[in-house]
Order: sequence, then C-alpha cells, then structure tokens
Amino acid sequence: MDLHLFEDTLLDGQEVSFGDTAARAIFVTAGQVAVDGRVYATDEGFMTDGPVTLKAGVGGASLWRWDLSNDSPPASPERTVAKLSGPVPAHLAGPGSFLRLDSVSFPPGGTAMLHTHQGPGIRCLREGGIRIDTNGHSASYGPGGAWFEEGPISVFAQADHVLPSRFIRAMVLPDALRGKSSIHYENEEDRAKPKSQSYRNFGEIGLSL
Repeated sequence: MDLHLFEDTLLDGQEVSFGDTAARAIFVTAGQVAVDGRVYATDEGFMTDGPVTLKAGVGGASLWRWDLSNDSPPASPERTVAKLSGPVPAHLAGPGSFLRLDSVSFPPGGTAMLHTHQGPGIRCLREGGIRIDTNGHSASYGPGGAWFEEGPISVFAQADHVLPSRFIRAMVLPDALRGKSSIHYENEEDRAKPKSQSYRNFGEIGLSL
C-alpha cells in the first residue's frame, strides 16, 4: 500500500469526484469547496474513506489530496499534479491503523529536535522554509515542496530563521496513537526542553479496506 499526494486545481463551480480509497485526506490551499453540504475554506482540511464529490466555490479552488491505496490512483481531474508517493509498511496497511491530517507550525528559527514517528507520512510546506536532516542527508524546501518520512528513521528539522514556517502532514499511525502525539525524541535531554513547534489536527480516520 502507498500514500500518494496530489495537487488538484478546480475551476469556478467545477464538480469533481474521487473514487474509493483506504483513506483520504484533503487540505484546501486556496478558495473553497463544498462536500455533502459542508463548505471547507482556505487552510481547512477534512478526511474521507470512500468515493467523494467536491464542488468548487466562486473563483475555483486548489487542493492538496493524500490518497492511501493499494494501486496508484488515477491523477484526475485533468488539472492535477502527482507530487509524491511513499510506501506504507504491511503492519500499518490495514485495520488497527488510521490516517491523520494535521499542520506543524514553527516560529522563525524554530527546530524539531532529533525525533522519530511510529508511521510514515508525506509533508508539504505551506509557508516559510525548512531544512530536513535524516539518514545522513539534508534537504531544504520552500512553499509547495513535499517530502516523505518513513517514521522510524531519525529526523531533525530546522525552520527558516526569518519567516514563520508551516507544513501540512498526512501520516499513517497505529490506533494506539489516536488523539495523541506521534513524536518520540531520540535524546533523553531533549524530552524535557520547551518545544518550538505547534500543531493543529484536522482529522483522523481509520483505514477502510
């Protein structure tokens, strides 16, 4: 099973439908969309676990969409960019696991000290800048940049020193972490230190196979 990130662009009033998945997370990057009578505006996110139909508001909308599926889903509608995909290990690819959509925000110069997570995920930078150090490699990202983290491999994050930074994240995690933080600091001395990052949880949904 793989987690896929797409960027969708919808025209003014356009209606689009997405097919069945094990789980899906959607974040509205611009404009607004209506889903089953509910409207989601810019910087809001939501979860679905089956076919869903969205209708863009006046002026259209753009979305980041994470699909969790056994097969690579078609990148539709037409104005869609497939940004990134990453594997989900077998022990998390079924009942007993869930998909979480949240955001992680840093003040200028903020860091996420060396840490791991209990599951994989794809992050996409919403604003600012960030450097990710992991597995002997370092990579920097600007707005719209996406990266995959396996989970159990240690990561250090350094946010932009001038601008506030924020990324949107979809992660697959074991059910024991529902409503709880997934982060584990590698160094004992870091666990008691004040943390610079803050979180907003948009939703969690169990895997439907």
